[in-house]
Amino acid sequence: MPRLVACGSRNSVFSDFKAAHQSKNYTYVALWIDSEDPVADIEKTWEHLKQRDGWEKPEKSSDEQVLFMTTCMETLIATDRDALKACFKKNLQESALPPLNNLESKNRKELFDLLKHATRNCSARYEKGKKSFELLGLLDVKILRQHLPSVERTWRILDKYLSVK
Repeated sequence: MPRLVACGSRNSVFSDFKAAHQSKNYTYVALWIDSEDPVADIEKTWEHLKQRDGWEKPEKSSDEQVLFMTTCMETLIATDRDALKACFKKNLQESALPPLNNLESKNRKELFDLLKHATRNCSARYEKGKKSFELLGLLDVKILRQHLPSVERTWRILDKYLSVK
């Protein structure tokens, strides 16, 4: 059975990935993290991590072992307008949200600021913490897969490596 292990900081996650990758106990090990910045080519994951984090690709690893959740959690949240409406109700200013096309090209700060602005008239504005995690639980994976190439890629790869044949 697949297993998801939370590893703490970004560098801790990379360190744990390298250890698991070198182990002979697993048939497939993946590093599942936010890209943190827009990615030039979502299929060239190690290239992005080398440029952004200075991480060297471990020997015998592949780009399919890096799964980007997306740029940041705000990318996921801004994608599902139904979840935003369910959480923030009628005071959500949907017109202040970014267009759904190319959401992964937006940087973290811009998305955070757009969500705060779109919820400025709500009783509780968008903030990281309880509200953001509440929203994550409302997200519809079908909507995310439709609009976010990183999410679709993750599902494709996991299906390839984890499906029972």
